[in-house]
Amino acid sequence: MSRTESRLSQLWAHEKASYGLRVFIALGVVMAVCWSRGTLLAIPSLFLGIIASALAETDDNWWGRTKSVLLSLLCFALATSAVKLLMPYPLAFVSSMAAATFLLTLLGALGERYASVAVGTVSLSIYTMIVMDHGAPVGESALASWRNPVLLMIGAAWYGVLSIAWAALFANRPVRERLARLFRELGLFLRLKADLFEPVRQADQQARRLALAQQNAKVVEALNAAKTAILSRFGRSGRPGVQSGLYFRLYYMAQDFHERASSSHYPYEALTEAFFHSDVLYRCQRLLALQGKACAALATAIRMRIPFEYGERTRIATADLGESLAFLRAQHNPQWNRLIGSLELLGTNLQSIERRLAETALADTTSEGIDTRLRDSSPHTLREMATRLAAQFTRKSLLFRHGLRMAIALAVGYGVLRAVHPEHGYWILLTTAFVCRPSYGATRLRLVQRVAGTLVGLGITWAMMQLFPDTELQLLIALASALLFFVTRTDRYMVATAAITVMALLCFNLLGNGFLLLWPRLLDTLIGCAIAAGASLLILPDWQGRRLHLVMGSVVQACQRYLDEVLAQYRGRGGDDLGYRIARRDMHNADAALSAALANMVREPGFLRGNLEAGFRFLALSNTLLGYLSALGAHRAALAPHPDDALVDQAGQRLHLALVTLHEALSARRPLPQDLEAGTPELADTLEQMPEDIDGKQRLLRTQLALVLRLLPKLRAAADEVISGPAVEPETPPRAATA
Repeated sequence: MSRTESRLSQLWAHEKASYGLRVFIALGVVMAVCWSRGTLLAIPSLFLGIIASALAETDDNWWGRTKSVLLSLLCFALATSAVKLLMPYPLAFVSSMAAATFLLTLLGALGERYASVAVGTVSLSIYTMIVMDHGAPVGESALASWRNPVLLMIGAAWYGVLSIAWAALFANRPVRERLARLFRELGLFLRLKADLFEPVRQADQQARRLALAQQNAKVVEALNAAKTAILSRFGRSGRPGVQSGLYFRLYYMAQDFHERASSSHYPYEALTEAFFHSDVLYRCQRLLALQGKACAALATAIRMRIPFEYGERTRIATADLGESLAFLRAQHNPQWNRLIGSLELLGTNLQSIERRLAETALADTTSEGIDTRLRDSSPHTLREMATRLAAQFTRKSLLFRHGLRMAIALAVGYGVLRAVHPEHGYWILLTTAFVCRPSYGATRLRLVQRVAGTLVGLGITWAMMQLFPDTELQLLIALASALLFFVTRTDRYMVATAAITVMALLCFNLLGNGFLLLWPRLLDTLIGCAIAAGASLLILPDWQGRRLHLVMGSVVQACQRYLDEVLAQYRGRGGDDLGYRIARRDMHNADAALSAALANMVREPGFLRGNLEAGFRFLALSNTLLGYLSALGAHRAALAPHPDDALVDQAGQRLHLALVTLHEALSARRPLPQDLEAGTPELADTLEQMPEDIDGKQRLLRTQLALVLRLLPKLRAAADEVISGPAVEPETPPRAATA
C-alpha cells in the first residue's frame, strides 16, 4: 500500500470521517444542483434544513434511522408551519414557541433519539424565522411566502434519505468506532493507573487518584456509547450471531479490563513503604503501561480493520513480574505475607488482561458460555413513554427545570428582539437556544466559547469577503466551513461556532450585503448569551454545589448494591450474569456522575463552592472504595463453606448497614449517627488476623472487606463536611445512565 493510500485509509477510518463525509455530500449535492440550475438564492434555506436534520440524527440501524427521520420530518413540518402561520401574531407566536420548547425538552426523558429530534426541531423553528426574515420580499404572494419553509423541509428530507441509505450501507461502522474509542480510553486509564505504582515516597496520590477518577468517567461514557451502538443493531436479548459475536466479545472484554484495572488490593502508600527497595512495583507499573499501549494498539486495529499484533514485550514484562513476586515470596518475610498476597492477586489481574489481549491477537475465541444480555432502559411502548413523561412534570425534575428555563429564555429573547432589534434579530433566539445548558457551569463554558467563536468567525468572514468577492468562491468556503462545524461541534465548540458563523454569513451574503450583517450578528450573540446566562442564574438554577450531597448519596447507594451483588457471587452464584453487570455499571456510572458534577461546580459562583474541596476528597475516597470492591469483583468465584463464614457475613452486613445509613443521611441531608463506625476497627483487625495457610480467595475476601471497613471513617468525614454546608431544598437525584 502506498503512503497516499495509507493516509487515505487512516482518514476514512477516523471516527468523524463518516459523519463529515455524509454532511459534505448532502451540502455538496445541494450546492451543485442550485449552481447548475442558477438558483443560488435557495442555498441558505436548503443548507439550514440539512443542518437541522443532521442535528436530529442519532446512532441507529437503518430501520431505527428510518423511524427517527420520519418522526423528525413530522416535527419539522409542524414547527415550520406553526412559525409561518403565527409569525404575524406576536402573542400567539411567542406563547406557542415557549410551550413547544418546554414540551420538546421533556422529550429527552424518552431517550437520546427523542432528545436529538427535540434539538433539531427547536433549531429548525428558529431557522424558519431567520430565512423568512432574510428572504421575504415585500408584497410577495401567499403561495410564494411558503417557498423558504418548503426549501427547509426539502433540505431536511434530502439529508434524512441520505442518512438512511448510509445506515444501511455502513451498518456496523458506528459499533467499530465506539469500540475503538472505548479501548483508546481504556489504554489511557491503564497508563494513569500505572502512575499509582510509582514507588516514590510522599507522592501526591490524591491528585493521581483524581486524574484517574476523571479518566474513569470517560471510560464509563465510552462503555455506555458502545453498549448503545450494540443495542441499536443487535437487540437487547438473546445470544449474538456470527457477525456480531466479535463486537459482543470485545465489549465484554473491555468491561472485564475496566473492572480489573479499577481494582485496588491494598493502599498504594503501604506498598511503596514496604517494597521501596524492591523492583516489584516498577514491574507492575511497566506492565500496566505496556498493557495501556496494547489497548491503544487494539483500538487502532479495530478502527482500521487490520489484524491486532500483540507483540512480545508485554509477555516478557508479565513473566518478569512473576519472577519478581516469586523472589519476594522466597524471602519468607512474615511482615510481607499479606502484602505479597495482594500483589499476587494484582499479578493475577494483569495476567488475565495479558491472556485476553493475546487471545484477541489470535482472533479464534468465541462468546460461548457468556451471558450476552444487555439492559435496555429505553421505553418501548406508549404506556412506558407516557409514564416516563408524566414523571417529569415536577419541579424536582432536572428536565422540567431546564425546559421551563429554555421556554422563558426564548420568550424573553423574542421580546428583546421585538423591542431592540426587530430586523434580523432572530439570531438572538438561536444563540439563546444553543448556549442555555442544563447546568450553570455548562452554560458559562458554552457562553465563553460562543462569544469567542463568533468573534473569530466574524473576523474570518470579513477577511474572506474582502479577499474573495466572487460568489462561487464564497460558497465553496461556506461548504468547507459547514463541514468543519460538524466535525468539531461535539468537542471543539469554539471552532465549531466560528465555522458556522462563516458559513451562515457567506450564505446570507447571497441575499444582500453580507458586510451589513457582521455587527448585528455580534450584537445578537451578546444579547442571546446574556439572556442564556440570566436564565441559568435566575430561573430554577441547578446548582451542583447545592445538590452535591444527592450525587454523593447515589454513589454510596450504588457501591452498597454492588457490594451485595459481589458477596452473593462468593456465596454460590458465581458467573457474570446480567444482575451483577448492572450493579457494576451503575456503580461506575454514579462515580462518573460525581466527577461531572464537581467539574460543573468548579464553574459556579464562589458562594456555592464551599463544599468543593470536600467533594473532591469524597471523589478520591469513592474511587478508592470502587477499587476495593472491584478487586472483589475481579476475582469473584463461588466459595466452599468455611469455618469463618460467619465473620465474613458479619462484616458484609456491617458494611451494608453503614453504606445504607450513609446514603440515607446524604440524601436527606441529616447528621450521621455517632455510632456509624462503632466496632469497625476491631472487626477489621479480626478479619486481618488470618492463618498462613488460608485459601487465597478467602484471604482476598477478608482483606478487601477490612480495607472497606477502614475507609468508612474517611468517607464519613467528607460526607459530614458536605452535610453541614448551606441548607437547600431537597431535589430528586439524577437518574444514572444505564449499563
